[in-house]
Amino acid sequence: MTVDNAVPPRDAAGDKNGCPWQHRPSRLKAQSRLDKRRRLSGWLGARLLAVLVFSAAAFACPGRVELSLGRFLGSAAVAQEAKPPVPNPPAPATTAAPIDLPSAVLEAEQARIASVAKASRSTVSVFEPGGKGGGSGVVITPDGYALTNYHVTQPCGDYMKCSMNDGRLYDAVLCGIDPVGDVALIRLLGRDDFPVAEMADSDTVKVGDWCFAAGNPLLLATDFQPTISYGIVSGVHRYQYPAGTLLEYADCIQTDAAINPGNSGGPLFNAAGQLIGINGRGSFEKRGRVNVGVGYAISINQIKYFMGHLRGGRIVDHATLGATVGTDEDGRVVVTNILESCDASRRGLQFGDEIVSFGGRPIGSTNTFKNVLGIYPKGWRVPLVYRRDGQQKEIFVRLAGVHGDEELLALINRRPAGKPVPKPGQQPGGPPDGDQEKPGEKPGEKPGEKPVEKPAGKPDSKPESKPGAKPEPRPEGPPAGPLAQPAAKPIPEAAQKLIKKRTGFANYYFNEANRDRVWSAFQKAGSFETAAGAWTLSGEIAGAGPCEFTLGPKELVAKLPAGEFRVDLSKDFNEQLGPPQSGGLLVALHLWQRMLVQGPEKFGAVSYLGTLPLAGESKFFDVLTATYQVVEAGFLFDPVSGQLAALEAAVDDEGDPCEIRFADYRLVDGRALPHKLEVRVGDQTFGVITLNTLKLASAGATPAGATSAGATPANATPANAAPAAKPGT
Repeated sequence: MTVDNAVPPRDAAGDKNGCPWQHRPSRLKAQSRLDKRRRLSGWLGARLLAVLVFSAAAFACPGRVELSLGRFLGSAAVAQEAKPPVPNPPAPATTAAPIDLPSAVLEAEQARIASVAKASRSTVSVFEPGGKGGGSGVVITPDGYALTNYHVTQPCGDYMKCSMNDGRLYDAVLCGIDPVGDVALIRLLGRDDFPVAEMADSDTVKVGDWCFAAGNPLLLATDFQPTISYGIVSGVHRYQYPAGTLLEYADCIQTDAAINPGNSGGPLFNAAGQLIGINGRGSFEKRGRVNVGVGYAISINQIKYFMGHLRGGRIVDHATLGATVGTDEDGRVVVTNILESCDASRRGLQFGDEIVSFGGRPIGSTNTFKNVLGIYPKGWRVPLVYRRDGQQKEIFVRLAGVHGDEELLALINRRPAGKPVPKPGQQPGGPPDGDQEKPGEKPGEKPGEKPVEKPAGKPDSKPESKPGAKPEPRPEGPPAGPLAQPAAKPIPEAAQKLIKKRTGFANYYFNEANRDRVWSAFQKAGSFETAAGAWTLSGEIAGAGPCEFTLGPKELVAKLPAGEFRVDLSKDFNEQLGPPQSGGLLVALHLWQRMLVQGPEKFGAVSYLGTLPLAGESKFFDVLTATYQVVEAGFLFDPVSGQLAALEAAVDDEGDPCEIRFADYRLVDGRALPHKLEVRVGDQTFGVITLNTLKLASAGATPAGATSAGATPANATPANAAPAAKPGT
């Protein structure tokens, strides 16, 4: 019998609490629906994942997938239709055909390998004596001169060890430093045929160019083989402000080639293996010192301007215009302040003038101006174009130094009391540059943690680094060595001979060597040691008339169309500026005579400055600086002929120096003497003097020995006069 609305026996018994199913609470029904949804969602998710997995597997084993998929899904239909897999027939034993790559790809690969091999040969790994730290470098001359960073050599001192990929370890000594630009020149010993890097023109580098860095990151080059990292040029003409130190990176090259601690001082090459910069600064994540793909290299063109100074054992300073610039409301770069005593002011630059170009580069922002200014050393002369009231004018300005001599020495020698000698990458007086794990570091110490106060005499902890802080570009360096280091070994005798200390110089040995080199080249055209008596020079001033100069042992006399002028050698020179408007021509001629007769060793305080340009000339000239009485003078020598090309004498303390250009050299009694003198003061020409007669007397004798049209031209110098100088030179 059928009973309508019969209650199923199981449910009639009610639930475990004795409650009939008709009276179950609504919350139990809701919980049941939720459980069903969860089971359904899990089932669907698992099946969906399975489909994705088996779909991917189908590309590898298409014949086996259908049965496995059916079993996993539990589908009877799929299982019934699935058939046993049919084994694939074995593939015939054949040799894979070689892939034919385009010849251009193969050629590019071989060219890259050749460039890296070429560059690696000139790359240097620098090691501190005792293994405390180090960096990188690159050889640029066959006799062993190499470039690196100042902050690499600073903890090394005068002596260091260097390795190359020939497997040899070389002694090296410090030559010269540029502490502001973070450049140092060292000299490797032991060979005169070192492999050298070819220097490129870094101004031609473009964003997107391939490049690679070589060096000794993390001191990995213990096998003397440099590490290579490849990348592209990410930016050019970058400016990096000083980060609480002297170091200022101007007009540098940005790259994403990996530059890590230890790459400091190493080379940055273009794709052809030519040197375009010196690596030295990078942006790192503070806690882990992780390279973030932003590194900076000092452009090789900037270093070329400083090279002569560095080879002269100098501590080189960078330049300042003596004026500040800013951007006005129209976006123009204008002069906001200027010193009345600076050379730019004497050339006519004034407050409010718009800077159009500087050093041959258009100036569109204050950053661009700082970039260009930062690449020049103190004393350089550069063209400057400015605009005032709609009119443009070009001048040549002499750049002053950013620091005084004493100030610069104090800054590079400054080290806070109680602080250890900085390791590579750690600047004097500044925070440590590296947070790498160091040998001897206690377990559990983590870089960047807040330091814990320690008893007096214990090493300081690292400064706190804030989590999430923006990476800052900083000079990088390799990890420092253990706190306890063995005593450094004595400097080898061969290296010790090339080290000579003198206040104001990085290494005075190289200054003396270059001073003597320049003077020896000059004396090849004749010695003036026996011509210590009075000199008489007669000729004409172009457009004015005849002239005669007598340079005696006690008095100087000039007979000119404008009158007769005298200088008493027993009185201060800066009070005797005759002839008028000449800037002290008679005193300048006396200094010229004194240098030729007595030479650098007897003249007074004479040293090798480096190299400087002359307007109208494409080459740089060797410069000897000298001080006699109260006058500072610079003697510029032609690096090819060895002849004296120009003389600058600052007779007037508050005015422009007297500049004499020497040309038309001819032999007089076996000595090469100039027969054409162009005298300039600032941007004005005092006169062009052509000498017809030159009489040089020995000490205590009457002037003798004359020359005129019959004089023999000196072989080393062209007979024609030097090109006329541009205004302001």
